[in-house]
Amino acid sequence: MYLQIERKSVFTSDHALRLEWVPDWIAIVGSGYIGLEFSDVYTALGSEVDAALIATGRAPFTEGLGLENINVATQRGFVPVNEHMQVIDMNGKLVPHLYCIGDANGKMMLAHAASAQGISVVEQVCGKDIMLNHLSIPAACFTHPEISFVGLTEPQAREKAEKEGFKISVAKTSFKANTKALAENEGEGLAKMIYRPDTGEILGVHILGLHAADLIHEASNAIAMGTRIQVICMLELMYSISICWNMSPKSYWEPIEQVHFNSGYLYI
Repeated sequence: MYLQIERKSVFTSDHALRLEWVPDWIAIVGSGYIGLEFSDVYTALGSEVDAALIATGRAPFTEGLGLENINVATQRGFVPVNEHMQVIDMNGKLVPHLYCIGDANGKMMLAHAASAQGISVVEQVCGKDIMLNHLSIPAACFTHPEISFVGLTEPQAREKAEKEGFKISVAKTSFKANTKALAENEGEGLAKMIYRPDTGEILGVHILGLHAADLIHEASNAIAMGTRIQVICMLELMYSISICWNMSPKSYWEPIEQVHFNSGYLYI
């Protein structure tokens, strides 16, 4: 049984952007970025929003491209590519001079990720050996409070650590330690960083709270540049504005396994 999308009582997120009225109540089917953000919007507009039920997702629009003519088979509708966005055929070989970026390849279905993939492809076509690190691309959910993250989740990091034989550490802090957050009555927030204590490599950062979508870029840049926490601990930013990781200065001279984080600040 399928519901007919007639744009009045049943509509998609595309139609929701052009509604001429605010529903008294609305049931949102989907608990991903779109579902959460529309739930936040309609709640602010005064609608009664039912609980998100299932995450439906979006299907890639790749039918009718003639991929079968070049021996390329999609995987759940997505075009298979390598880390350079080069298309891979059914025999595992690269299709010459053919790239696929954006939602169609399914690597990271975000607009800014598609843009980054496109830039990397142009650089390669111009003769530069560029490979995009998707783990350095941040993502955010623009709700209240905001949610943002970059890199691996803690379970993903632990799985990677077990496979590759290293340990991980997790540092957490609360927005209650940040004076600007408290001044704006937004102390209910937290941030978490997952890292390797042996090398100082940052594996993932997650922020929930005021301006999370802005703050995550500091962590994104650190991961993209391969900046270790030994270096980060010596950077100084405005404590009243930035929620970043802060290690005591003396810890810079200690073995990395003994580095400790102050609960007062979170500097990057």
